[in-house]
Amino acid sequence: MIKAIIFDMDGVLCDSEPFIIEAARMMFREKYDTEVKPLDFVPFTGTGEARFLGGVAEKYGIELDVEGDKVLTYQNYSQVIADRLEAYPGVKEFIEEVKARGIKTAVASSADTIKVKDNLNQIGLLWEDFDVVVTGSDVTRHKPDPECFVIAADGLSEKYEDCLVVEDAVAGVEAGKAAGCRVLGLTTTFNESALRGAGADWVASGLVAVHLPDVLW
Repeated sequence: MIKAIIFDMDGVLCDSEPFIIEAARMMFREKYDTEVKPLDFVPFTGTGEARFLGGVAEKYGIELDVEGDKVLTYQNYSQVIADRLEAYPGVKEFIEEVKARGIKTAVASSADTIKVKDNLNQIGLLWEDFDVVVTGSDVTRHKPDPECFVIAADGLSEKYEDCLVVEDAVAGVEAGKAAGCRVLGLTTTFNESALRGAGADWVASGLVAVHLPDVLW
């Protein structure tokens, strides 16, 4: 029986990927005078910002200043999302229903803490709305490594098999399964075939389409 739900953020609670891509493209343009393409980022979705930027940099032969370039990207991102980023339909209602059933909640995102805080603020959720929040700043190994989900489940004091991970990315689904959790895949970024191929136990178009009792057993 599911006793806790661990949400990824990007592609699950909100659609921030277009905005972080916009911010990253601005960084590459301003610092490296290079016009990278939105599709360049797709293979690195859900793997953390260092790899998200680094993978694209490698393609263009750019030697990235990882920490400095992440700071510049996040500065751009904070400006880009202002009054533009919104929660996906049904997110707040889903979380309210989960809490009403006495189920614990967590966020486990590959994004750094600064981005997670910006996203929560913009979509009208609080850090304190969740029992545990794990960000990319808290881990040494990013998805598809299961570290973030292991930390989240441990923080919730629940067995891994009693946790449901909600993910949109193939790397995230693989990480959830590697942690020993059950996984709900959302087709906001990857299609059903890709998510099921990665091991998703259930697939839905978004939280608004999920009948909660169906995924609690």
